[in-house]
Amino acid sequence: MDELFEAARGAMARAHAPYSHFPVGAAIRDEAGRIHAGANIEVVSFPEGWCAETTAIGHMVMAGGTRIAEIAVIAEKMALCTPCGGCRQRIAEFADAGTRIHLCDETGVKLTMTIGELLPRAFESEGFD
Repeated sequence: MDELFEAARGAMARAHAPYSHFPVGAAIRDEAGRIHAGANIEVVSFPEGWCAETTAIGHMVMAGGTRIAEIAVIAEKMALCTPCGGCRQRIAEFADAGTRIHLCDETGVKLTMTIGELLPRAFESEGFD
């Protein structure tokens, strides 16, 4: 767990948040145990940037990962910052209802929830097969 937290905190330190001044970091452990981190990246046409969770998912996919085993999220200015609604759906795309989401503050993991708790009745891919 410490490795996942440290990766999220390290990613938060690299956030590009000149408009919101709200740095966020996320780190995913994939099905193979590899860790993929991401930070929020804002652009001037706010809010057309990338959330930390979205960036981490992109890194996971590009590295060949297909499933999120667990994810840690940390925000500099808000303890226990949950993923936004869009990121909850993105996480659900690569996870199952029991996938753990660890909400952190600057000292470590403070609360663990599941994506099913954060996003009940998520869209599922069965209707698109």
